[in-house]
Amino acid sequence: MKTSAGYLLALAALLVAPLAFYPILLMKLLCFALFASAFNLILGFGGLLSFGHAAFFGGAAYFTGHALKVWGLPTEMGILFGAGLAGLMGLAIGQLAIRRQGIYFAMITLAMAQMAYFFFVSSPFTGGENGLQGIPRGKALGVFDLQDDLTMYYFVLAICVAGFLLIVRTVHSPFGQVLAAIRDNENRARSLGYDVERYKLLAFVLSATLAGAAGATKSVVFQLASLSDAHWHMSGEVVLMTLLGGLGTLAGPAVGSAVIVTLQNKLATGVLAAWVPVVLGVIFVACVLTFRRGIVGELRAIWRKSF
Repeated sequence: MKTSAGYLLALAALLVAPLAFYPILLMKLLCFALFASAFNLILGFGGLLSFGHAAFFGGAAYFTGHALKVWGLPTEMGILFGAGLAGLMGLAIGQLAIRRQGIYFAMITLAMAQMAYFFFVSSPFTGGENGLQGIPRGKALGVFDLQDDLTMYYFVLAICVAGFLLIVRTVHSPFGQVLAAIRDNENRARSLGYDVERYKLLAFVLSATLAGAAGATKSVVFQLASLSDAHWHMSGEVVLMTLLGGLGTLAGPAVGSAVIVTLQNKLATGVLAAWVPVVLGVIFVACVLTFRRGIVGELRAIWRKSF
Protein backbone atom coordinates (compact mmCIF):
# COMPACT_ATOMS: atom_id res chain seq x y z
CA MET A 1 0.00 0.00 0.00
CA LYS A 2 2.80 2.41 0.90
CA THR A 3 4.61 1.53 -2.31
CA SER A 4 1.49 2.18 -4.41
CA ALA A 5 0.99 5.53 -2.70
CA GLY A 6 4.61 6.43 -3.46
CA TYR A 7 4.16 5.57 -7.13
CA LEU A 8 0.96 7.64 -7.33
CA LEU A 9 2.72 10.58 -5.69
CA ALA A 10 5.62 10.30 -8.14
CA LEU A 11 3.19 10.15 -11.07
CA ALA A 12 1.36 13.24 -9.81
CA ALA A 13 4.69 15.08 -9.55
CA LEU A 14 5.60 14.06 -13.09
CA LEU A 15 2.25 15.28 -14.42
CA VAL A 16 2.87 18.80 -13.15
CA ALA A 17 6.67 18.83 -13.60
CA PRO A 18 6.63 20.59 -17.02
CA LEU A 19 5.03 23.60 -15.34
CA ALA A 20 8.23 24.16 -13.35
CA PHE A 21 11.02 22.54 -15.39
CA TYR A 22 12.23 22.49 -18.99
CA PRO A 23 10.23 19.75 -20.80
CA ILE A 24 13.16 18.65 -23.00
CA LEU A 25 15.31 17.93 -19.96
CA LEU A 26 12.44 16.10 -18.29
CA MET A 27 11.93 13.95 -21.38
CA LYS A 28 15.62 13.06 -21.40
CA LEU A 29 15.36 12.09 -17.73
CA LEU A 30 12.37 9.87 -18.45
CA CYS A 31 14.07 8.09 -21.36
CA PHE A 32 17.16 7.33 -19.31
CA ALA A 33 15.05 6.28 -16.34
CA LEU A 34 13.38 3.67 -18.55
CA PHE A 35 16.76 2.63 -19.95
CA ALA A 36 18.26 2.16 -16.48
CA SER A 37 15.16 0.34 -15.22
CA ALA A 38 15.35 -2.05 -18.18
CA PHE A 39 19.02 -2.71 -17.44
CA ASN A 40 18.25 -3.25 -13.75
CA LEU A 41 15.83 -5.99 -14.74
CA ILE A 42 18.70 -8.26 -15.78
CA LEU A 43 21.42 -7.03 -13.41
CA GLY A 44 19.49 -6.29 -10.22
CA PHE A 45 16.89 -9.06 -10.54
CA GLY A 46 18.65 -11.51 -12.86
CA GLY A 47 22.28 -11.17 -11.80
CA LEU A 48 23.53 -10.68 -15.37
CA LEU A 49 26.04 -7.89 -15.96
CA SER A 50 25.75 -6.73 -19.56
CA PHE A 51 28.16 -4.25 -21.12
CA GLY A 52 26.25 -4.24 -24.40
CA HIS A 53 22.97 -2.50 -23.70
CA ALA A 54 24.05 0.55 -25.68
CA ALA A 55 23.58 -1.57 -28.82
CA PHE A 56 19.87 -1.91 -28.06
CA PHE A 57 19.47 1.71 -26.98
CA GLY A 58 21.32 3.17 -29.96
CA GLY A 59 20.15 0.56 -32.45
CA ALA A 60 16.49 1.24 -31.73
CA ALA A 61 17.16 4.98 -32.12
CA TYR A 62 18.53 4.38 -35.64
CA PHE A 63 15.80 1.92 -36.63
CA THR A 64 13.04 4.22 -35.42
CA GLY A 65 14.62 7.28 -37.02
CA HIS A 66 14.89 5.51 -40.38
CA ALA A 67 11.34 4.18 -40.17
CA LEU A 68 9.92 7.63 -39.39
CA LYS A 69 12.09 9.70 -41.74
CA VAL A 70 12.37 7.42 -44.78
CA TRP A 71 9.37 5.12 -44.59
CA GLY A 72 6.98 7.65 -43.08
CA LEU A 73 5.56 5.33 -40.42
CA PRO A 74 3.34 6.81 -37.69
CA THR A 75 5.30 7.75 -34.57
CA GLU A 76 3.87 4.95 -32.43
CA MET A 77 4.61 2.34 -35.09
CA GLY A 78 8.13 3.68 -35.54
CA ILE A 79 8.89 3.36 -31.83
CA LEU A 80 7.40 -0.14 -31.72
CA PHE A 81 9.46 -1.06 -34.78
CA GLY A 82 12.68 0.13 -33.15
CA ALA A 83 11.90 -1.59 -29.84
CA GLY A 84 10.97 -4.80 -31.65
CA LEU A 85 14.25 -4.91 -33.60
CA ALA A 86 16.14 -4.19 -30.37
CA GLY A 87 14.38 -7.23 -28.89
CA LEU A 88 15.48 -9.34 -31.87
CA MET A 89 19.05 -8.10 -31.37
CA GLY A 90 18.72 -9.12 -27.72
CA LEU A 91 17.56 -12.57 -28.78
CA ALA A 92 20.51 -13.02 -31.14
CA ILE A 93 23.11 -11.77 -28.64
CA GLY A 94 21.45 -13.60 -25.76
CA GLN A 95 21.59 -16.92 -27.61
CA LEU A 96 25.37 -16.53 -27.79
CA ALA A 97 26.03 -15.11 -24.35
CA ILE A 98 23.44 -16.51 -21.99
CA ARG A 99 25.22 -19.83 -21.36
CA ARG A 100 28.21 -17.96 -19.98
CA GLN A 101 28.46 -16.40 -16.54
CA GLY A 102 30.23 -13.52 -14.85
CA ILE A 103 32.99 -11.76 -16.74
CA TYR A 104 32.61 -14.06 -19.75
CA PHE A 105 28.98 -13.03 -20.22
CA ALA A 106 29.92 -9.35 -19.82
CA MET A 107 32.74 -9.58 -22.37
CA ILE A 108 30.58 -11.36 -24.95
CA THR A 109 27.89 -8.68 -24.68
CA LEU A 110 30.54 -5.96 -24.97
CA ALA A 111 32.09 -7.59 -28.04
CA MET A 112 28.71 -7.97 -29.76
CA ALA A 113 27.79 -4.38 -28.93
CA GLN A 114 31.06 -3.17 -30.48
CA MET A 115 30.28 -5.13 -33.62
CA ALA A 116 26.90 -3.40 -33.74
CA TYR A 117 28.61 -0.03 -33.21
CA PHE A 118 30.94 -0.56 -36.18
CA PHE A 119 27.95 -1.64 -38.26
CA PHE A 120 26.22 1.64 -37.44
CA VAL A 121 29.39 3.61 -38.25
CA SER A 122 29.67 2.10 -41.74
CA SER A 123 25.99 1.79 -42.71
CA PRO A 124 24.61 4.45 -45.08
CA PHE A 125 21.19 4.60 -43.41
CA THR A 126 22.67 5.82 -40.10
CA GLY A 127 24.46 8.85 -41.52
CA GLY A 128 27.79 7.64 -40.14
CA GLU A 129 29.52 10.09 -37.83
CA ASN A 130 26.95 12.78 -38.65
CA GLY A 131 24.13 10.70 -37.25
CA LEU A 132 20.57 10.46 -38.46
CA GLN A 133 19.19 13.99 -38.28
CA GLY A 134 15.80 15.58 -38.85
CA ILE A 135 13.72 12.69 -37.50
CA PRO A 136 10.08 13.84 -37.62
CA ARG A 137 8.06 13.74 -34.42
CA GLY A 138 4.76 13.37 -36.26
CA LYS A 139 1.45 13.11 -34.43
CA ALA A 140 0.35 10.87 -31.59
CA LEU A 141 -2.66 8.76 -32.58
CA GLY A 142 -2.76 10.86 -35.73
CA VAL A 143 -4.26 13.77 -33.77
CA PHE A 144 -1.88 15.28 -31.19
CA ASP A 145 0.95 17.31 -32.71
CA LEU A 146 4.20 16.17 -31.11
CA GLN A 147 6.08 19.25 -32.31
CA ASP A 148 4.65 20.91 -29.22
CA ASP A 149 7.07 20.10 -26.37
CA LEU A 150 4.34 19.83 -23.76
CA THR A 151 2.36 17.34 -25.86
CA MET A 152 5.55 15.42 -26.57
CA TYR A 153 6.33 15.30 -22.84
CA TYR A 154 3.06 13.59 -21.95
CA PHE A 155 3.52 11.19 -24.86
CA VAL A 156 6.97 10.24 -23.51
CA LEU A 157 5.61 10.02 -19.99
CA ALA A 158 2.94 7.56 -21.11
CA ILE A 159 5.55 5.33 -22.80
CA CYS A 160 7.90 5.38 -19.81
CA VAL A 161 5.15 4.75 -17.26
CA ALA A 162 3.91 1.80 -19.34
CA GLY A 163 7.44 0.41 -19.52
CA PHE A 164 7.98 0.85 -15.79
CA LEU A 165 4.67 -0.84 -14.95
CA LEU A 166 5.65 -3.77 -17.18
CA ILE A 167 8.91 -4.09 -15.23
CA VAL A 168 7.06 -3.94 -11.89
CA ARG A 169 4.60 -6.58 -13.06
CA THR A 170 7.45 -8.80 -14.30
CA VAL A 171 9.40 -8.55 -11.04
CA HIS A 172 6.36 -9.44 -8.92
CA SER A 173 5.18 -12.25 -11.21
CA PRO A 174 6.09 -15.95 -10.82
CA PHE A 175 8.57 -15.40 -13.64
CA GLY A 176 10.26 -12.65 -11.63
CA GLN A 177 10.41 -14.84 -8.53
CA VAL A 178 12.12 -17.62 -10.48
CA LEU A 179 14.52 -15.08 -11.97
CA ALA A 180 15.43 -13.88 -8.47
CA ALA A 181 15.94 -17.49 -7.37
CA ILE A 182 18.32 -18.02 -10.30
CA ARG A 183 20.21 -14.87 -9.31
CA ASP A 184 20.58 -16.03 -5.71
CA ASN A 185 21.45 -19.67 -6.38
CA GLU A 186 21.48 -20.86 -9.96
CA ASN A 187 22.39 -24.45 -9.13
CA ARG A 188 19.50 -24.77 -6.70
CA ALA A 189 17.05 -23.37 -9.26
CA ARG A 190 18.36 -25.82 -11.83
CA SER A 191 18.00 -28.71 -9.38
CA LEU A 192 14.34 -27.75 -8.86
CA GLY A 193 13.72 -28.33 -12.56
CA TYR A 194 13.72 -24.79 -13.93
CA ASP A 195 15.16 -24.19 -17.38
CA VAL A 196 17.66 -21.59 -16.22
CA GLU A 197 18.93 -20.58 -19.67
CA ARG A 198 15.40 -20.07 -20.94
CA TYR A 199 14.45 -17.79 -18.04
CA LYS A 200 17.62 -15.74 -18.38
CA LEU A 201 17.16 -15.43 -22.14
CA LEU A 202 13.57 -14.23 -21.76
CA ALA A 203 14.67 -11.63 -19.21
CA PHE A 204 17.51 -10.51 -21.49
CA VAL A 205 15.18 -10.10 -24.47
CA LEU A 206 12.62 -8.18 -22.41
CA SER A 207 15.36 -5.91 -21.06
CA ALA A 208 16.71 -5.31 -24.58
CA THR A 209 13.23 -4.48 -25.88
CA LEU A 210 12.56 -1.94 -23.13
CA ALA A 211 16.03 -0.44 -23.57
CA GLY A 212 15.19 -0.14 -27.25
CA ALA A 213 11.92 1.59 -26.44
CA ALA A 214 13.88 4.13 -24.39
CA GLY A 215 16.37 4.77 -27.20
CA ALA A 216 13.63 4.98 -29.83
CA THR A 217 11.69 7.50 -27.75
CA LYS A 218 14.81 9.59 -27.16
CA SER A 219 15.50 9.76 -30.90
CA VAL A 220 12.01 11.16 -31.48
CA VAL A 221 12.38 13.70 -28.67
CA PHE A 222 15.67 15.09 -29.98
CA GLN A 223 14.94 14.25 -33.64
CA LEU A 224 18.41 12.73 -33.79
CA ALA A 225 20.08 9.33 -33.56
CA SER A 226 23.83 9.52 -33.05
CA LEU A 227 26.77 7.19 -32.51
CA SER A 228 27.05 8.28 -28.88
CA ASP A 229 23.82 6.40 -28.18
CA ALA A 230 25.43 3.13 -29.36
CA HIS A 231 28.92 3.68 -27.92
CA TRP A 232 30.22 1.48 -25.11
CA HIS A 233 30.38 4.59 -22.91
CA MET A 234 26.58 4.51 -22.86
CA SER A 235 26.68 0.96 -21.51
CA GLY A 236 29.00 2.16 -18.75
CA GLU A 237 26.72 5.08 -17.91
CA VAL A 238 23.67 2.87 -17.46
CA VAL A 239 25.67 0.63 -15.09
CA LEU A 240 26.59 3.73 -13.07
CA MET A 241 22.98 4.94 -13.01
CA THR A 242 21.75 1.60 -11.73
CA LEU A 243 24.40 1.20 -9.04
CA LEU A 244 24.10 4.81 -7.88
CA GLY A 245 20.32 4.64 -7.56
CA GLY A 246 20.15 1.22 -5.99
CA LEU A 247 20.75 -2.18 -7.56
CA GLY A 248 17.77 -4.50 -7.31
CA THR A 249 15.31 -1.76 -6.33
CA LEU A 250 12.48 -0.66 -8.59
CA ALA A 251 12.85 3.08 -8.05
CA GLY A 252 16.64 3.12 -7.75
CA PRO A 253 17.58 3.21 -11.46
CA ALA A 254 15.20 6.13 -12.08
CA VAL A 255 16.76 8.07 -9.20
CA GLY A 256 20.29 7.24 -10.35
CA SER A 257 19.56 8.29 -13.93
CA ALA A 258 18.04 11.56 -12.71
CA VAL A 259 21.18 12.35 -10.71
CA ILE A 260 23.60 11.49 -13.53
CA VAL A 261 21.68 13.26 -16.32
CA THR A 262 21.15 16.36 -14.18
CA LEU A 263 24.86 16.48 -13.29
CA GLN A 264 25.84 16.07 -16.93
CA ASN A 265 23.49 18.86 -17.93
CA LYS A 266 24.73 21.24 -15.23
CA LEU A 267 28.43 20.48 -15.59
CA ALA A 268 28.42 20.63 -19.40
CA THR A 269 28.13 24.43 -19.40
CA GLY A 270 30.46 25.18 -16.48
CA VAL A 271 34.18 25.25 -15.82
CA LEU A 272 34.14 21.49 -15.25
CA ALA A 273 32.79 20.70 -18.75
CA ALA A 274 35.96 18.84 -19.76
CA TRP A 275 36.00 16.96 -16.45
CA VAL A 276 32.52 15.42 -16.58
CA PRO A 277 33.82 11.82 -16.97
CA VAL A 278 36.18 12.37 -14.03
CA VAL A 279 33.37 13.72 -11.85
CA LEU A 280 31.18 10.74 -12.74
CA GLY A 281 34.07 8.40 -11.98
CA VAL A 282 34.54 9.96 -8.54
CA ILE A 283 30.80 9.56 -7.87
CA PHE A 284 31.01 5.89 -8.88
CA VAL A 285 33.97 5.25 -6.55
CA ALA A 286 32.24 7.07 -3.70
CA CYS A 287 29.09 5.01 -4.27
CA VAL A 288 31.00 1.72 -4.17
CA LEU A 289 32.99 2.67 -1.07
CA THR A 290 30.39 4.44 1.07
CA PHE A 291 26.87 3.39 0.14
CA ARG A 292 27.01 0.16 -1.82
CA ARG A 293 23.25 -0.28 -1.72
CA GLY A 294 22.77 2.96 -3.68
CA ILE A 295 20.67 5.99 -2.83
CA VAL A 296 17.32 4.22 -2.65
CA GLY A 297 18.81 1.12 -1.01
CA GLU A 298 20.42 3.15 1.76
CA LEU A 299 17.30 5.25 2.34
CA ARG A 300 15.21 2.10 2.54
CA ALA A 301 17.64 0.57 5.06
CA ILE A 302 17.54 3.72 7.20
CA TRP A 303 13.74 3.74 7.08
CA ARG A 304 13.53 0.12 8.23
CA LYS A 305 15.92 0.73 11.12
CA SER A 306 14.00 3.82 12.23
CA PHE A 307 10.56 2.28 12.04
